[in-house]
Amino acid sequence: MIPTAADCHRSRLHHPQVCRVQCDRSDGRLDFNPAANRIRFGNSLRTTHSTATVLRSGQLRVMRILATFYRSSVGKKMIVAITGIILILFVIGHLLGNLQIFFGPDWINGYSQHLRDLGPLLWAIRLFLLAAVIIHIWLTIQLAVENRRARPEAYIDRRYVKATFASRHMVMSGLIVLAFIIYHLAHFTVRVTDRRFALLKHDPLGHYDVYSMMVYGFQNYFVSGFYVLGLFLLALHLSHGSSSFFQSLGLNDKKLTPRLALGGRIFAWLLFAGYTSIPVAILLGIIKPTQHL
Repeated sequence: MIPTAADCHRSRLHHPQVCRVQCDRSDGRLDFNPAANRIRFGNSLRTTHSTATVLRSGQLRVMRILATFYRSSVGKKMIVAITGIILILFVIGHLLGNLQIFFGPDWINGYSQHLRDLGPLLWAIRLFLLAAVIIHIWLTIQLAVENRRARPEAYIDRRYVKATFASRHMVMSGLIVLAFIIYHLAHFTVRVTDRRFALLKHDPLGHYDVYSMMVYGFQNYFVSGFYVLGLFLLALHLSHGSSSFFQSLGLNDKKLTPRLALGGRIFAWLLFAGYTSIPVAILLGIIKPTQHL
């Protein structure tokens, strides 16, 4: 028996994956094969598209666009810029928290306790930031390699017109900063580099004595020296990266670009001064531990 349009309508109720069914015959008769998503109109055969097929094709299209964006140098630079912004915001927030050591142990110990109260969320944020660092450095290395491949022969005249020391050594400084971050986490977060940290008692409010931990940690000249070196390279990295970020956004105005570059350098060295003020104050004896080990 040949199904009618009414039979086709009932079949659509049992097979919702069919998007549309149209009948162009005057008698309204058609042949419908729901398993194959095909409808026969007289002597012609038409294929319908299921919702799942449309969704899959849309997902594949989005994946192709993202893959093309990632493979392009512009896409890599944009990702480097975005991850850079995330890390800069963290650096600012981290500095504001650490500077509380100058207000006394209650401030810095209370700030540290608030962070620990976040529980698993705190480690999720740390892992997210660490992933941002790795992605940032990895794409920076890829961009450097692509630039080398685009210019296989070195310049005969190696006078650098616009390139600075920071821009020429972005990869190396980034790798050293990554090593500094890993050591910094092992030193003050996991506390596996100094056994004295385990001997510290809680303060009168029941908080871990981060104040004394930082003092004892930076009393080591080698630790403070590596800390200052890492921050110096970070400042160089930021002094170039901040101006490169605006260039990635297309802000190449002759008057605006130098001002942005100057602002980026000032910002980077203000961060350097803020961070290094802590170990310097500790080594000079301005900040002393509240506990004696």
